[in-house]
Amino acid sequence: MAKKVMIMDTILRDAHQSHAATRMRTEQMIPVLEQLDEVGYYSLEGWGGATFDSCMRFLNEDPWERLRTLRKYLKKTPIQMLLRGQNLLGYRNYADDLVDKVVEKSIENGIGVVRVFDALNDPRNIEASMKAIKKYGANGKCVCEAAISYTTSPVHTLDYFVKLAKTYESMGADNICIKDMANLLLPFDAYQLVSALKKELNAETKIHLHTHNTTGTGDMVNLMAIQAGVDIVDTALSPLANGTSQPATEPLVATLKGTEFDTGIDLEKLIPIAAHFKKVAADLEKEGSLNPKVRQVDVNTLIYQVPGGMLSNLMNQLKKAGKEEKLPEVLAEVPNVRRDCGYPPLVTPSSQIVGTQAVMNVVMGERYKMVTKETRDLFAGKYGQLPMPINEEVAGKILKDEKRITYRPADDLEPEYEKLKAEVIAKGYYTQEEDVLSYASFPEVAENFFKWRKAKNDGVDGDLAKTGVYPV
Repeated sequence: MAKKVMIMDTILRDAHQSHAATRMRTEQMIPVLEQLDEVGYYSLEGWGGATFDSCMRFLNEDPWERLRTLRKYLKKTPIQMLLRGQNLLGYRNYADDLVDKVVEKSIENGIGVVRVFDALNDPRNIEASMKAIKKYGANGKCVCEAAISYTTSPVHTLDYFVKLAKTYESMGADNICIKDMANLLLPFDAYQLVSALKKELNAETKIHLHTHNTTGTGDMVNLMAIQAGVDIVDTALSPLANGTSQPATEPLVATLKGTEFDTGIDLEKLIPIAAHFKKVAADLEKEGSLNPKVRQVDVNTLIYQVPGGMLSNLMNQLKKAGKEEKLPEVLAEVPNVRRDCGYPPLVTPSSQIVGTQAVMNVVMGERYKMVTKETRDLFAGKYGQLPMPINEEVAGKILKDEKRITYRPADDLEPEYEKLKAEVIAKGYYTQEEDVLSYASFPEVAENFFKWRKAKNDGVDGDLAKTGVYPV
């Protein structure tokens, strides 16, 4: 039987997050949204991830208004978002009432697919999110897609991933996503993993593959997964594809045309849309947001398992310390730190924690002479259960007498929403429930944005308002 392959295009979110630090503006999307809606994609990723932070911090945009705008134009195609489980759209654990409210408002404002993941693959850290997605997205209103953070280590075996996928399925996942954020999944391994998942999961559970093209294997990974029976793959329209982004959409559509896997997408519909985003990419490059180097293949990712964004961060930290020549030593230290703390997948926030600690170990000339609060919390179990036992000798040096936890970290958190709502109201920023969620995610960033928004509405210079001179 013919098996149509579905495509989720990342052009409105991960493509420009990967290439241009999430700097694409809503106004740069609007001209082609109706055309995108007619393509026939499974979904369009347009929200979540770093867009929430970037909209307010750099673009003076309300992320919730962006979502409502996307929904206004995308009448047929579901809008997909990326949610970091208990970390939501920020970088810390949030209380369950905030998790519930973020999911409720996301779906209410137009989200049709929520991809939820945890950096450590700890099911307890996505449990509250999944329950909320199933509650507010009932009756087909929103798809719950649980993602496996893919990595390689002695514990991350085929059996490990299959068992994790079955756990997520039992928790209510409609789709299982293989989230290969660093392009570590090699083509034949992709075939084997997808084959195993198709065999072990229920027939109605869709398998969705997300990879990048950092190491240059992304197109082959997608093609092998398709032959193994994957239902959906992620691609990006060519102007913002490849390198640290996803493999390009157009070549895959052309490759599958006329085969049993035909996507049903008309290549000619993509050409004018791609032409528009080619101009957008040129504008982003001109303003300095897009560095052409991100489009290059980097095999260091396969050797050190360091994603492109993490590599840039390490280089920046070393530059600030005046130790740029130490990069090879830091890259060699990253796997050691990762092993010490139980082989976490390297994705936000664990990638930043492991990378920063590796820099400290090298720069200080002594391993764990100085440790960050985040490293200490990771060893103490405050981010969740690590895949393998930690190095007890290192843990003793770092934690000393500090208590370790083995339960769900969010169980320690008191409800937050009403308290934060009172703060936003008291400061005079409240215009909608969504403002509370923006403030909860990034308090200082949101507060600056609220000042700018009020100044704009009052006809006052926004930059002046941010200085605090303007009474808000």
